Amino acid sequence: MEFSPSVFFLSFASILLLAGGGLLFRSLLKFFATERRPQNLPLPPGTMGWPYMGETFQLYSQDPNVFFASKRKRYGSIFKTHILGCPCVMISSPEAAKFVLVTKSHLFKPTFPASKERMLGKEAIFFHQGAYHMKLRKLVLRAFTPEAIRNIVPDIQNIAKDSLLSWEGRLINTFQEMKSYTFNVALLSIFGKDEVLYREDLKRCYYILEKGYNSMPINLPGTLFNKSMKARKELAQILAKILSTRRQTKLDHNDLLGSFMGDKEGLTDDQIADNIIGVIFAARDTTASVLTWILKYLGENPSVLQAVTEEQEAIMTSGEKGDEEKLLNWADTKKMPITSRVIQETLRVASILSFTFREAVEDVEYEGYLIPKGWKVLPLFRNIHHSPELFPDPEKFDPSRFEVRTRSREVASEHLNSSESEGRKKGIM
Repeated sequence: MEFSPSVFFLSFASILLLAGGGLLFRSLLKFFATERRPQNLPLPPGTMGWPYMGETFQLYSQDPNVFFASKRKRYGSIFKTHILGCPCVMISSPEAAKFVLVTKSHLFKPTFPASKERMLGKEAIFFHQGAYHMKLRKLVLRAFTPEAIRNIVPDIQNIAKDSLLSWEGRLINTFQEMKSYTFNVALLSIFGKDEVLYREDLKRCYYILEKGYNSMPINLPGTLFNKSMKARKELAQILAKILSTRRQTKLDHNDLLGSFMGDKEGLTDDQIADNIIGVIFAARDTTASVLTWILKYLGENPSVLQAVTEEQEAIMTSGEKGDEEKLLNWADTKKMPITSRVIQETLRVASILSFTFREAVEDVEYEGYLIPKGWKVLPLFRNIHHSPELFPDPEKFDPSRFEVRTRSREVASEHLNSSESEGRKKGIM
């Protein structure tokens, strides 16, 4: 089976998305001093629909992206509506998204249903702000620096190779196989080599947890929610075993679990477990979705596929003569400009996370409008990524648009990262 270029490509894609995680956390989770806001301001334009129901029916009776696009065309880049029982402000410009997610992120907290907190763990980074959040953020960043990732590049290549070999001679569901692949890479980056002993048990529990994640939160025997909560308890027990083993061996580990355990201020075992479970759950589906869309777009664009293949083959044949197999290294990942552009364009076109939820923690002024305390704020990533003003012919898959540094590329680099980071939090909605 001819798999080497594919191994290099799949390995690089996952490495890039892993490395991006640190940059994304860094760019999205900055805090600044709170300012007092004037309150005699108008609300953004828009309509609120029917009492309680608002415009939820209009949203889900059609493609949600069409709903948002029609609102944007009528009211502009900031407008109000009422969906899912909540008054909301929608924002669809790069500047507004940066305001909410970066420069004034302390004014807008993530918001999640209580059942999600119970399932993932109330101590997970997603559910907190302030000093505790900042401490966790630093620990996560420390585990996903280039220095930390470069050491596992060959291991990621081996996971990619094993995955491709397992597909030989059979019909596969691409998304499910990408989920399995990204899960194995996530376990490696979080647990290092320790994950091998517990891989199958971790997978089994996570699959059960995933099935019940969006179920009705009824904790009665036999329900999906009840099964998920049992699986979540078993996951915590597995993590307790890994923690105990590491404490006995007293070895240093350059992975996420090692970062949490090495914190001088000390995290409790429950805090470590909640954050490990949350990080794996957040990263798995979204990364798998990106990889699946990449394969789809490459299959639909033969010339792009050929360019990527040639780039990967050039790296594959660049090893020392006599080497039985070229091992991918960190330096090789810097020699893939075409592959990198394909990944960026996939993130833009697919926009796997159309929007995310935030909640104003106080009255906020933006461009002369009032965003009231308690209102939901939704950055509309897909509408930004598909704006013809920023990306000419936005529905076309064209990686070459990232060849030169233009406003489109600058916007994409920032907001593709933003949406991917939000995706890592998993539409924990």
